[in-house]
Amino acid sequence: FWPALSHLLARGAGPHGSGRRPTSPNGTGRGGVSGALAGKEASGKVLSPCLQRSGTYSRASTHAMPAAGSELPRPPSPPPAQEQGAEPRPQPHGELQYLGQIEHILRCGFRKDDRTGTGTLSVFGMQARYSLRDQFPLLTTKRVFWKGVLEELLWFIKGSTNAKELSSKGVKIWDANGSRDFLDSLGFSSREEGDLGPVYGFQWRHFGAEYKDMNSDYSGQGVDQLQKVIDTIKTNPDDRRIILCAWNPKDLPLMALPPCHALCQFYVVNGELSCQLYQRSGDMGLGVPFNIASYALLTYMIAHITGLKPGDFVHTLGDAHIYLNHIEPLKIQVRNACVTL
Repeated sequence: FWPALSHLLARGAGPHGSGRRPTSPNGTGRGGVSGALAGKEASGKVLSPCLQRSGTYSRASTHAMPAAGSELPRPPSPPPAQEQGAEPRPQPHGELQYLGQIEHILRCGFRKDDRTGTGTLSVFGMQARYSLRDQFPLLTTKRVFWKGVLEELLWFIKGSTNAKELSSKGVKIWDANGSRDFLDSLGFSSREEGDLGPVYGFQWRHFGAEYKDMNSDYSGQGVDQLQKVIDTIKTNPDDRRIILCAWNPKDLPLMALPPCHALCQFYVVNGELSCQLYQRSGDMGLGVPFNIASYALLTYMIAHITGLKPGDFVHTLGDAHIYLNHIEPLKIQVRNACVTL
């Protein structure tokens, strides 16, 4: 196995056995979804758009195995775009990457059930890169609740877990999860209405502290991850542990809703601050456009505080899904975008 694998790597074959850079909508998005799904094999056969779902086709299997004991060729040098100091490969407009992800899920998503009972089309593992250099990734092909983005982020930063604070400002996005009926259904009958438990803001500012209720004072308790992120960027910008994590297994049973956007990492180079978010679950129609704007704004804020310029926001999705009742509106959005963009 290992000699064969080394031989494939030496020939420049990636995990799919092809020497070409994949044109997946999960990453570069080059060529769009159509280009990613309509590639030809060396044999000239056109792959079915969703053939990879069957698990019966392997490009790597088309390569000949090296003879036993034969000397393996050395791996090729990295392409120029990967060399130190080189300009990064050009990315398509961020919104086109998002729309490419939508189209890919519509074409090739798996039907899955979910906790809401609505049903989804789902793909596992997608990624997009949004430039923050003199621009901001607020989608234009649909309305994004900007006031909600701003107020929720400030609510996180404050460390609040009280849904009524947001609701009083006209941002109702957490009302359902903090309602009396919903809390009772989770067994939180003794909890005051609006108390969401140790959700995002609590984990950002008091990770590890014992959660009592939304009205308690947690000053000096737990780890203030957000402050630590800012301090580390200022004092040790090359650190590879500049992480803000909302996923706390110990506290998950106490949360009205476990974190969807679970962990982000910050990266400093050439005077720029970039952020990569890992989102375990992404509602592509409603939640993801909101999340893109939220973490882009957080990156702008931290860059300003630390004297840096915003670089990139890299959005990595685990279960990227479209609810079945969002399919037709998203088809219209993608179709209209082809004319608009």
